[in-house]
Amino acid sequence: MRGERVIPAAGGRETRQSTIALVGNPNVGKSTVFNALTGMRQHTGNWPGKTVGSAQGEYRHRGRAYRLVDLPGVYSLLPHSAEEEVARDFLCFEEPDGAVLVCDATCLERNLNLVLQTLELIPNAVVCVNLLDEARAKGIAVHLAGLSRRLGVPVVGTAANRREGLTELKNAVAELRRGNPPPDTPPVRYPAAIEQAARCLFPAVERGTGGAVPTRWAALRLLEGDETLFAALAARLGWNPAADSALQEALCEAHAVLRAGGIAPETCKETIVTCITYTAERISGEMVCGADEDCHRRDRRLDRILTGRLTGIPLMLGLLAGILWLTIAGANYPSQLLAEGLFWVQDRLTALFTALGAPDWLHGALVLGVYRVLAWVVSVMLPPMAIFFPLFTLLEDFGYLPRIAFVLDHAFQKARTCGKQALTMCMGFGCNAAGVVGCRIIDSPRERLIAIMTNSLVPCNGRFPILIAIITMFFVGTQGGVLRSFLSALLLLGTIVLGVLLTFAVSRLLSVTVLKGIPSSFALELPPYRRPRIGQVIVRSMLDRTLFVLRRAVIVAAPAGLLIWLLANVQVDGVTLLAYCTDFLDPFARLLGLDGVILIAFILGFPASEIVIPVMIMTYLASGTLTDFTDYSSLHELLIAHGWTWRTALCTMLFTLVHWPCSTTCLTIGKEAGRAKWTLLAVAIPTAIGMALCALVAAVTSLLP
Repeated sequence: MRGERVIPAAGGRETRQSTIALVGNPNVGKSTVFNALTGMRQHTGNWPGKTVGSAQGEYRHRGRAYRLVDLPGVYSLLPHSAEEEVARDFLCFEEPDGAVLVCDATCLERNLNLVLQTLELIPNAVVCVNLLDEARAKGIAVHLAGLSRRLGVPVVGTAANRREGLTELKNAVAELRRGNPPPDTPPVRYPAAIEQAARCLFPAVERGTGGAVPTRWAALRLLEGDETLFAALAARLGWNPAADSALQEALCEAHAVLRAGGIAPETCKETIVTCITYTAERISGEMVCGADEDCHRRDRRLDRILTGRLTGIPLMLGLLAGILWLTIAGANYPSQLLAEGLFWVQDRLTALFTALGAPDWLHGALVLGVYRVLAWVVSVMLPPMAIFFPLFTLLEDFGYLPRIAFVLDHAFQKARTCGKQALTMCMGFGCNAAGVVGCRIIDSPRERLIAIMTNSLVPCNGRFPILIAIITMFFVGTQGGVLRSFLSALLLLGTIVLGVLLTFAVSRLLSVTVLKGIPSSFALELPPYRRPRIGQVIVRSMLDRTLFVLRRAVIVAAPAGLLIWLLANVQVDGVTLLAYCTDFLDPFARLLGLDGVILIAFILGFPASEIVIPVMIMTYLASGTLTDFTDYSSLHELLIAHGWTWRTALCTMLFTLVHWPCSTTCLTIGKEAGRAKWTLLAVAIPTAIGMALCALVAAVTSLLP
């Protein structure tokens, strides 16, 4: 089979590697099964659409190698989205050796729709009924042996998060390689007219595909008029059904058969879907017991509170405020310790360069430039992320993020965009680049572009330290302990809400101008509430998010450190290049309520926002290198001495909230949007809004006494 390949084994021997597709609805634990089998740490978020690409991993069992391909979580192989096309095309054209179809034992009926569709396309499969532990807790029992007889394929029960049933699953997959024949009777039987009409297409389909795809499955899809399959067959097999005269004649004959059987050709797809749904309902009714309404009563009670009209938004804001407060209160001391440790290393590097007799310019460029900026980024960025990401992941694991999308869906519909944008916006709080990548879960290209271009209107983790510092120094005060941090969190929450409101406004503006269109509807599954796995959450958020984002920031911060050192130390007529830049920008910056130093700091902070404040300090002090400040009190005195007022602080906060995205986000936008004009627009929109807001605030506040 084409899915099989030869790979080198230990001792120079060769072994065959089998390709197994992992298929399932979103939120059934499919990625958890993938991780448990392969040992890879793929993110397994508790909300639909998280896996938007296909991850691959390998494992060995009984001396054989297996390549496991984790396909996007989908609800159907009758495509309505890019993810569903990806899954269908892989199963159809890549010829995997088999498939593992993952289901949720607590809602088997809904999952069986996809199982039945997949078995028509690739009958060499194992059904994995996952989350049996949750089913047991709800009093639900699944008759696995009976389900296997009814579907005609092996069925294995698992609780992948507890590693239950994984050996049995591997054994069942291994049996697939023995050439088990497909079931004699397909799991789904359609009305006689549809079956007869499909048979009319068999000769033309077999000739056109050369047997590369299952004939009955392809005939049914062509009978439905699936245009996406037409394009895929032309691209993958070189057969264009629309231009095949023999097939078109067969389709005319098939349509006549449908009409004779009382089925209009245009309703054929609806009839097929109804048959699949009815079959899934009947099988579930026979094989599942104990699934009564009581098992969902707790979830419904929580949903009435967390998604209610009167309570949904206040609770959402309260949870966000709590996360921000914990981040602010908990990050200061670890950040200080980390900075002390990293700058101690800097002193050791300085001693090393001195002992080696290195020239001052080399020491300055590498140690005071590159290393010092890296130390700043790590010490300022790592502690807040190490707190924020796990807390946010706990909400995700609990199942709350889809509820946020549900609560905000009406507002995004008013903005003529998709409610899934709420999920990508939440991801942007951690990292705007990650939020942009997350926009793949939005099916409509128009709405996906809107979400991409507005994601940077909410502050990312890199901008939080600037906002927190300014709020603390100018609006809350540096004394007060818990109360001060709580007030800081409330003001920061207000700033974030402003960013969210701007997201609604700009999304609406884009949807009635350059990206006109009607908002699409979407099905958002509200997953069951689950007890977060705290240990896994901490490890996952640190490895998959914190260190990943930090690595990207470090990569861009290193060259930025060199550039900043050169600007601060290369002189022309006794004046540094940095001073020339600040003097040039100062008149324009004053119109925005800023000064030239603040504006150049944001420009030099393009690689990483974390270095904005250090660049300000360095420029004000003309120190030639980034300078540490002992506490907010000393920094406040420095800024006041250089003309800062509450008006300057307010305009700087606004510009921090709304200005151009960082370099990493811009590169990600270019990759995801595909065209340079969208990247330029994504940069121009927040920059123009930020400058307009700052200019307006500066003009209005200048009239105050």
